[in-house]
Amino acid sequence: MSKNSSIEIIPVKTRRDMRAFLQFNLDLYKDCPYSVPELNMDVRFALNPKKNPAFEFCEAQPYLAKRDGKVVGRVVALINHRANETWNRKEVRFSWIDFIEDYEVCKALLDTCVQWGKERGMNCIQGPLGFTDQDREGALTWGFDQHMTMSMIYNYPYYIDYYKRYGLDTAAAWVESIVYIPETLPEKYVKASKIVSERYNVHLKKFTSHRKLMKIGTYDIFKIINESYSHLHGYSQLTDKQIKAVSEKYIPFVKLKYLPMIYNEKDELVGCFLMLPSIAKEMKKANGRLFPFGWWHLLKGLYFNHSDLMEFLLVAIKPEYQNKGINALMIVDMFENMTADGFKRCETNAELVDNPGVQAFTDSFKREITRRREAFEKQF
Repeated sequence: MSKNSSIEIIPVKTRRDMRAFLQFNLDLYKDCPYSVPELNMDVRFALNPKKNPAFEFCEAQPYLAKRDGKVVGRVVALINHRANETWNRKEVRFSWIDFIEDYEVCKALLDTCVQWGKERGMNCIQGPLGFTDQDREGALTWGFDQHMTMSMIYNYPYYIDYYKRYGLDTAAAWVESIVYIPETLPEKYVKASKIVSERYNVHLKKFTSHRKLMKIGTYDIFKIINESYSHLHGYSQLTDKQIKAVSEKYIPFVKLKYLPMIYNEKDELVGCFLMLPSIAKEMKKANGRLFPFGWWHLLKGLYFNHSDLMEFLLVAIKPEYQNKGINALMIVDMFENMTADGFKRCETNAELVDNPGVQAFTDSFKREITRRREAFEKQF
């Protein structure tokens, strides 16, 4: 236990501590219309060394900040040793960080992460970053009046002021956008899809069974994600156990019609594209809990009373097939399905500003940047 201006920093060790850790975020943002809380079960899974395969190459410690016995902040200090080896870093990450509007609380939490990192030989702090890219990352720096997607962090503006006051500088930056779906697909995509299909001997395929996708398709998806994302900021390769865990967690909820997959003549997966009807507002209603009624809100958003908004979750193309236009096949297919189902907008999740390729994916569509976010770092 450490102290800072009557602030106690306490490591999360018990179930009671974890309940307080989860509840603090819900309480802090209960009156905020833009925040979308994670499901408590997902956070518990992520922070459980016995369940999360990332702990094979990561270590982490959640903390609570208390003043006069009341929780006023939380944070997770973590080290991804695989990422550090890949990027030649000695970095401790801070994640799942929240605090009241009080700089001393923020400072105490970050000081704790720094000290925890120093004890393990680290010399730099960076965040908000999770174990891997599958966790929420990046602090919101612009677009505070916009509703979040189901996988993005919301934070109050004062977080950024405190990070800068602490001496943290920008390490990476992302943008998020709304892409408007036109009534008519630009002709260039239709022509390109035919040309590319013939020139590179590739074809589009979709699974009609989640069970079959889980059995023979998901490993290939994450394999090309590992290949195509390997150069992105702080990326950590997913292991087979992580792929299995992520697949079991998310694949059952995927609407297969919105998962076009491109194969070559050898029946090797070379590209995929995933979108889902937005369930961000339903997650807001669930308020972190699947039970007793959270599951119904999510199910309704996915399959029944969905809005006209889609969420763009990922695109992955094998490096040797990038910049060859195979995205056209996926766009043509997705356009037909989205317009048939009444979708008019697509919201992207975080896209690195120094990764123009992903923004060019829909360069012929009207796009409006809605949010920006950053990861911050400091040497110590």
